[in-house]
Amino acid sequence: MENLLDKEPVKRVKEFIGKFNPELEVIVLNTTARTAIDAANSLNCEVGAIVKSLLFKAEDTFLICLVAGDKKCSLNKLKKILGKKDVSMANADEVKNNTGFSIGGVAPIAHIKNLNILIDNSLSRFKIIFAAAGHPSCVFKITYNELIKITKGIVKEISE
Repeated sequence: MENLLDKEPVKRVKEFIGKFNPELEVIVLNTTARTAIDAANSLNCEVGAIVKSLLFKAEDTFLICLVAGDKKCSLNKLKKILGKKDVSMANADEVKNNTGFSIGGVAPIAHIKNLNILIDNSLSRFKIIFAAAGHPSCVFKITYNELIKITKGIVKEISE
C-alpha cells in the first residue's frame, strides 16, 4: 500500500497545519475515518469530537460548514445566517472542484478555492477535536480555538 502521507491532498493539509503550528501533525489511521462514527471508533473518542467538513452551495457561492460529528447542519439556520433562499449540500464533483478533496477526506483547511467557513458552536464542548486531513484514513488533532484561528472561520449556531 502506498504511503498516504505522499498523496497530494494529504501533503497540502500537512504543509498548511505545519505553517500554522509545527507541533500539529497528520495521523494515519489503520482504519477508516470516512464517517464521524468510523473516525470516533478509530480514535477512541466521542463522535462529537470529530469535525465534519461539509460543503454547501448557497445560490451562486459555496461555503464550508464545520459541524460536530454528533450533530446535523441545519439548512434553515444556514439560510437565515446567509440571507439566501436556495441552500443545499454540494455534490461530489462540486466538493472535489471547490476543496480539492474527495468526500470522506475533506479537511477544514487547505482548500483549492477560497471558501468562507462557518464553525458550529457545539464544537466548543471539546478541548481537543479531530478533523479529516485529505484522505479517509488521515486526520489531525487540534484544539477548538486553534480550529477557529487556522480556518479563519466564523462561529455560529448552525446545527440541529
